[in-house]
Amino acid sequence: MCDALSDTAQLADLFAQHGSPLNLHHLGPFGDNYRAYADLLDQHNLKHLIFFARKANKSKAFVQAAQQLGFGVDTASYRELAQALELGNAPEKLVLTAAIKPAKLVRLALENDVLIVLDNVDECVLVDTLAREMGKTAIVGIRISGFTVAGEQLYSRFGFPVDDAVAFISQMGATYPNLQFKGFHFHLNGYSRHERGAALATTIACADSLREMGIATDFIDIGGGLLVRYLQEQSQWETFMHELKRAVRGEREPITFGNNPLGLQLVAGKIYGEPNVYPYFNTTPKATFLAEVLDYRAATGETVAAQLRNRAIELRLEPGRSLLDQTGITVAQVAFRKWDSRGDLLVGLEMNRTQMYSSSADFLLDPLLVYRDDPRPTLPPAASEIMGYFVGAYCLEQDIILKRKIPFARVPEIGDWVCFPNTAGYMMHFYETEAHLFELATNLVLRDGQFVLD
Repeated sequence: MCDALSDTAQLADLFAQHGSPLNLHHLGPFGDNYRAYADLLDQHNLKHLIFFARKANKSKAFVQAAQQLGFGVDTASYRELAQALELGNAPEKLVLTAAIKPAKLVRLALENDVLIVLDNVDECVLVDTLAREMGKTAIVGIRISGFTVAGEQLYSRFGFPVDDAVAFISQMGATYPNLQFKGFHFHLNGYSRHERGAALATTIACADSLREMGIATDFIDIGGGLLVRYLQEQSQWETFMHELKRAVRGEREPITFGNNPLGLQLVAGKIYGEPNVYPYFNTTPKATFLAEVLDYRAATGETVAAQLRNRAIELRLEPGRSLLDQTGITVAQVAFRKWDSRGDLLVGLEMNRTQMYSSSADFLLDPLLVYRDDPRPTLPPAASEIMGYFVGAYCLEQDIILKRKIPFARVPEIGDWVCFPNTAGYMMHFYETEAHLFELATNLVLRDGQFVLD
């Protein structure tokens, strides 16, 4: 990252060719992140298949890399599935998990014998009907939800109720003769390892019930949502949260645009709730997260890893963000500087907020600043009298790239660059729009020392 940003001549050429912003990708960490998961599962002597959740980043390079590294791709749309097939990914290493499955998409999956994860009865009817018309047997998984953990049911709008799953699957052969059940799928919101372990134990119990009826479960897919740790120090995270609450209470000057509370609630001078942000600092990232899930003990006293191993059930997972950790940066060019009616410095960037945006209320990483007359990329200073906000190109008051106030060693000049690190996972593409007929950001991949078009 620092090498790429220090080469200001190359950056200038890339911006001249492709405009702003640029999404720059490096594939090396992608393989490292995959191997960390695979090594852990191998240590547990578990059958496993890892899928890259393509929805997290639309660059084809990662789909190709998954194929070259020997793991799978989770697809959630017609174009995602079609591209994966066109790029040579083996059908047995693909899965279709789309929330909406039009007939065109289902036909493509059936033509190529791609596993389809079914969410509801209407999908079962559609896939069974199309499979019969095409003379195919559909290979399917059943998504389940509604797990009870610590006496409370976990809500999800997706999936069949887990309490009904065994009975439903036991009748599938008679009701839907063109569907072949292969395994279970679930995906939980949030980042609780305990909830995932409990859900996995419940799913294994469902597989046991089916086995008693003569129905085999080949796999259980636990979805994605494995944590990434973005920040190096816990103190950074705690200090920001402490100061955010002080600012919302009016005990200090705002540190977010318009004193945005990022999801906190101020009632009668007291703060309630938690910020609606990703846990950018956490102690259980990636393989550590998965290890804690595997160590969950079922009611029998066995770990879920031991249960899977003893039953020869393959564990599947669909990481997106965590496979993309450290694989991409977003760089934008400074267009203007101004002071608004509140006296705040606004630094306008040639980009908009949808080009670096996710469901988190803000992206809580410090940007790297690249002054063209000083090619060393620098972090914002720890303390500075020059503070300001990055704003974007949409004609909306709320087109604020970062809600957080950023310190500057000096006011950026027009043509300087701002780099947002580690944005490949969900930040670049998931909400990107083309309002105002703006072009989408260009995606470039580092190959043989040069950034080339994805």
